[in-house]
Amino acid sequence: MIKPVSYVKRLEGKSNTHLIKFDDGHEYAVKYFIPGFEKSLPNEWVAYCLARYLQLPIPHAQIIEMPSEFSTEIPDFIESTSRYQFASRYIPDCYNGHEVSQINKIVNEQQLASIILFDYWLTNRDRTKKNILLKEVGDEAYHLWIIDHAECFGSYNWTGEQVEDLPVNILRSATHRLMAQFVGRESDFYEALKVIQTIPNFLIEEIVSIIPDDWQVSTEEKKILSQYLIRRRKKMLPRSLKKFMVRDYFPFLSAESNRGEGEG
Repeated sequence: MIKPVSYVKRLEGKSNTHLIKFDDGHEYAVKYFIPGFEKSLPNEWVAYCLARYLQLPIPHAQIIEMPSEFSTEIPDFIESTSRYQFASRYIPDCYNGHEVSQINKIVNEQQLASIILFDYWLTNRDRTKKNILLKEVGDEAYHLWIIDHAECFGSYNWTGEQVEDLPVNILRSATHRLMAQFVGRESDFYEALKVIQTIPNFLIEEIVSIIPDDWQVSTEEKKILSQYLIRRRKKMLPRSLKKFMVRDYFPFLSAESNRGEGEG
C-alpha cells in the first residue's frame, strides 16, 4: 500500500479532498470519509472498479490507509471517522471542461458512448464540465478523462430505500451533450450497452462486497446496491438510452447531416 510523503494542497469541492504526494512518486487526490458524505467513498470505489472493467478513461485509484499523524497536520483538516480513504491519481497538465472554449477533436472518442451509458447506469447526476479532465494532445485536440463519482446513485449520502426508488430520468448534462457530438456512430451506444449488460453478476457483487466496513454501508445496503446495478442495466438502462438518443443524439446527427448537405 502506498504511503504519503508530502502535502500539496486542498482541492476544490464540497468533500474533504486533498492533493498529496506518495512514495510511488505520484500525487493523488485523497478523499476522506467524513460525516454528511457517508456514501461518497463507496460511490467512488464502485464507480472506479466498474469503469476500469469497462476500460473507461478514469485515473488509477485505490483504497488506502492514511496515518493519523500525517492527516492531523493537514491545514483545515476535517477529522475522518474511518481508517480507510479513497485515493485517485492526479493527472497533471489538464483542463476541466469550463476552461476549454474550443474542442475540435477528442482522441479517445471511441470511449464516449460508454461514458454516457456508464453515467446513466450509475445514476451519476454530477457529470458536469468540472468532472471531466481534458489533456491537450494537439491543436484543439484533447484526451478526455472522467473524475469525481461521489454523487452516483443519486446522492453522496443515499439510503437503501432511496436507491431502490431511483427513477429512470434523462440526466441534464451539458457534458453528455458535448461528448455525444463526437460519437460518430449510433451503434457505439448499443455496443456499450451490450458490454455493460454482460458484466458478470458475481463481479458486481464482489466489487460492492469489498467496500470497507467503516465506510458505513450495511450488509443490507450492499445487497440493495448490487441488485440495483444488476437490475437497472437490463430493465432501465435501455429505456434511458432511448430517451437520451431522442433528446440529445438524434437532433445532433440531423443537424450534422443538414450541414453536410448545405456544404455540398
